[in-house]
Amino acid sequence: MSWSDRRKVLAALAAAACLSGCGFTPVYAPGGAGDRLHGQILADAPGNRDGYTFVAHFEDRLGRATDAAPFALAYEIDTDSEGLAVTPDQETLRYQLTGTIRYRITDRATGRVLTSGQVNSFTSYSAIGTTVATRASQTDAEQRLMVVLADQLVARLLASADGWLP
Repeated sequence: MSWSDRRKVLAALAAAACLSGCGFTPVYAPGGAGDRLHGQILADAPGNRDGYTFVAHFEDRLGRATDAAPFALAYEIDTDSEGLAVTPDQETLRYQLTGTIRYRITDRATGRVLTSGQVNSFTSYSAIGTTVATRASQTDAEQRLMVVLADQLVARLLASADGWLP
């Protein structure tokens, strides 16, 4: 074994020792927050396409909950569209979609709010081309925005779960 290989191994061992000493636990390890939240949060039924995309991705990440789930997710989705690239003839060539999801996780047995907050993001799409192409770009951007917001929410829940899980 060359000296450079030994240094890499020793550095990896030192990093592992430091992480285990500070109480680091992988989120998806058995008993970790990801394991404890999997299939435990029942999301409100979606009311539109954005809500459906958001809930579908949320359930992909944390598992689909049954009616017996101990926690409930209530959410509100707000989106806005703004023209970005406007020609001198007032033709918009690019749009930016912004989205905010305000959320609340409650204990279904007691109704107590365990955690709440909001996540924000944006995406954009091109309006160059036919009406059909522009509409397809818009639909894709809306779906991407909901996926990003769902990912942000799941990351926030996993990172904070030790503070609000019983």
